[in-house]
Amino acid sequence: MKSAAFWGALAAIFAAGLALTGAVANEYYYNALYLILQAALMAIAWNILGGFTGYVNFGSAGFFAIGAYTTVALNKALGLPLPLLILAGGAVGGLVGLGLGYLTLRLKGVYFAIATLAMAIVIETLVINWSYVGGAKGTYILTPEKHLWFDSYIQMLFVVMLLLTLAAVAISRMLSSSRIGRGLAAIRDDEVAAECAGVPTLRLKLVSTTVMGAMMGVAGAPFPFFVTFVDPSSAFNLFIAVNAIAMPMIGGTAHWLGPVIGALLVGTTQEIVKVTVSSEMNVLIVGVMLVVFITLAPQGIVGLARKHLRRRKP
Repeated sequence: MKSAAFWGALAAIFAAGLALTGAVANEYYYNALYLILQAALMAIAWNILGGFTGYVNFGSAGFFAIGAYTTVALNKALGLPLPLLILAGGAVGGLVGLGLGYLTLRLKGVYFAIATLAMAIVIETLVINWSYVGGAKGTYILTPEKHLWFDSYIQMLFVVMLLLTLAAVAISRMLSSSRIGRGLAAIRDDEVAAECAGVPTLRLKLVSTTVMGAMMGVAGAPFPFFVTFVDPSSAFNLFIAVNAIAMPMIGGTAHWLGPVIGALLVGTTQEIVKVTVSSEMNVLIVGVMLVVFITLAPQGIVGLARKHLRRRKP
């Protein structure tokens, strides 16, 4: 996709989202779309490190919770507006990602994955014992009365999350096609060979962990206003981490579009099943779809489409 067409598509999607808020009054749709977009943003963030660089991260829920609890703490202390809270959540998540990179990026494979999971557990333990943000009991967040020109606050949150997700898509695309993206791909394919070829592997991996952490923090920052009650079990939910890993793998981790496709497919399916059957089926849906795609299409939907197009070429 050419740059002009890409930016035009993003603008058209955002305009369609704004138009939807003026045409549909049922708040359920905005709740469902918010969750799908949140999942897409986290899938894109996970793919920066897990897909582009090849370092599997099990600590997605920890970074998401960092953004959420940054909002809780700053809202309680200073009462900052949502845009500043989102920036703060991204900044704190990026700093933690940078620190995590310095501490763990010398580990590889399953050892790195376990280290990221341990990081999430450590952060959860700290939050549980931090009474200022509610500790294990949790805390309520009052939804602001002002919501610009929108009819409800959930409509505004939907538009905010749409804008954040589109920004993440743009960053992911630009990163994948840049010199940094080519370096990350070299690390994913063969890190030793990349080092021998002069690729600054540690520096690029630190960039990857920082961008991933910042995006995860941004995804979690509006979450307290969406649920209005935050506790460790909801912010550090295992389902959040599972979704963040499964969606890119189903869509395809080697391409910037893969996480978006996987999130739209899995997230939409989950929301439909939640209404028609039960929300308890969500984890089962992810598990079944992940097993099917790993078995039949290990490169994901994007990889399957590329393979089909190559066969059709004369």
